[in-house]
Amino acid sequence: MSNERIADQGPLSKVNPFRVMTVMARAQHLESQGRRIVHMEAGEPDFSSAQPIIDAGKRALDDGLTQYTAATGLAQLRECLSVHYRENYNVEVDANRILITPGASGGLNLLANLLVRAGDGVLLSDPAYPCVRNFIHMMSAQPQLIPVGIEQNFQPTLEQLDEYCTDKTSGLWLASPSNPTGTILERSKLKEACNWAASRQKHLLVDEIYHGLHYVDDLPSVLELDQSAFVVNSFSKYFGMTGWRLGWIVVPQEHVEMATILAQNMYISASSISQYAALAAFTPEAKRIFEERREAFRLRRDFLAGALKSMGFSLSDNIQGAFYIYADISKFSDDCEIFCRDMLEDHGVALTPGTDFGDFQSKRHVRIAFTTDMDSLELGVQRLQNALL
Repeated sequence: MSNERIADQGPLSKVNPFRVMTVMARAQHLESQGRRIVHMEAGEPDFSSAQPIIDAGKRALDDGLTQYTAATGLAQLRECLSVHYRENYNVEVDANRILITPGASGGLNLLANLLVRAGDGVLLSDPAYPCVRNFIHMMSAQPQLIPVGIEQNFQPTLEQLDEYCTDKTSGLWLASPSNPTGTILERSKLKEACNWAASRQKHLLVDEIYHGLHYVDDLPSVLELDQSAFVVNSFSKYFGMTGWRLGWIVVPQEHVEMATILAQNMYISASSISQYAALAAFTPEAKRIFEERREAFRLRRDFLAGALKSMGFSLSDNIQGAFYIYADISKFSDDCEIFCRDMLEDHGVALTPGTDFGDFQSKRHVRIAFTTDMDSLELGVQRLQNALL
């Protein structure tokens, strides 16, 4: 049976391609032909993993620590994360409620299987990280997209939650900071979302993958406000461990047993080497490196936001976290995919089309990542100026 025939028979027909990966592949092909491409498409920090993490991974290999771990992850690493919540958020999270996963993607996939049933609806903001929609589709469920714009900080309002909630809705999935917009849910707004979900008996899941990479004084974890919420997080962004493929989830105590069973069946365990390496992420030396890099991202954000505004892009003044700018290209184009293609093919700048992230006003937006060094950002800005001005 052909792949096309298989896809036509089930929920896979609704799974969309991850467009940023297509952009990256084309950019790499152009680089193989000798062109210099400025990468402003990828959600991957340009810094290599911090040296303490690399050293810890090497030690684990030298010590032969290459066997499976428990499906829930190394006890030492889960305890480190429990301490992390206590020290950074002043909240007690039992290590037993923390499961180590193969990347945040593995965590999202597990939570989709845990929380979503065929025929369910799940409320999501539009725009949002595209793979979340696809995980829900894979469960034969329906993403219920809530259009959010710049005037509301790209986060849903309580009125919208009421408007888009139906008798099929089983849960609400939020992200703070958000990919692609870099906006957060301030404490009061996050509390309102917690209360809304509780009053309607809907599960609440919050993507906190970009915690640590924030540029505001107060970025609350939902666990400070609601211990019944589900959290997904990652070692890829703030901790800079993208290729190690390591993340974690936090689940309420009553869901630990089933989450563990799912982990056993879905991936047996996350990479042992990655877990031993991640133990070093909580050392003072590593934390100093992470904070230096966060400041570098802040400087890049300030430079790029100012340059884009001067060119005529429309963007938020409230980029509070992550390393993305979600920019309105209406002054230049009404089709982001053509715009991104032209910028890459003709000018050597790789950007991600807004159509990767949803439907609402997506064709008039692009996501621009400041994940590359300042010299490359300056070159990218110069190329954009030459193309547009």
